Amino acid sequence: MELQVYSKSGSVLKKIVLNDEIFGIEPHEHAMWLAIKAYLANQRQGTASTKGRSDVAGSTKKLFRQKGTGRARQGDIKSGLHPGGGTMHGPKPHKYTEKLSKKVKQLARKSAFSQKVKENAFIVVEDLNLSEPKSKDMQAVLNALSLDKKQALFLTSGHNENVYRSGRNIPTLTVLSAANVSMYDIWKSRAVIIEESALSLIEDTFNGGVEEPEVSHISIPA
Repeated sequence: MELQVYSKSGSVLKKIVLNDEIFGIEPHEHAMWLAIKAYLANQRQGTASTKGRSDVAGSTKKLFRQKGTGRARQGDIKSGLHPGGGTMHGPKPHKYTEKLSKKVKQLARKSAFSQKVKENAFIVVEDLNLSEPKSKDMQAVLNALSLDKKQALFLTSGHNENVYRSGRNIPTLTVLSAANVSMYDIWKSRAVIIEESALSLIEDTFNGGVEEPEVSHISIPA
């Protein structure tokens, strides 16, 4: 698959060929949904806590006798039915963490990239070598690419302080390193802008590491 490489001024410099195994697959919607669900779940702190009837202060004396009053039986004043009593079935601290296999996570990221390419929302630009951090210069790049009003994600080939500081005050732009971008960051942006040198960095993130051996008695379709 071929894409054009744009300059900072918005003119076409050349064409490059993208890796179809990363940027040209058929997006797998279920894998993307699993990755989004896991990402949002992992953002939860899980620290919400309420006091039950055993946690609040109060008398443990039975309010009235069990039978013969015609009223519903009750225990002590710490019941959740009374003001100041404990909360019934309230939240307690626990983990919301969800884990995905490496194959599913990689498939989700490839699907997110391919989806952006399919929607013509994946833009390759020349490397930005800004001499100083200036939001005006970054905004000029967005204007040249007709992305001034779209929520965009800018991926750099590494930590570029000038680019990061130039883009952090623009409310419609998020600047991240291509090596650290998550599938959720790609998916939620309406457009992805990437430096040309960062493309090889993305390919390295998929090729790095040692794959775990498959279990012999489980058949996984190709």
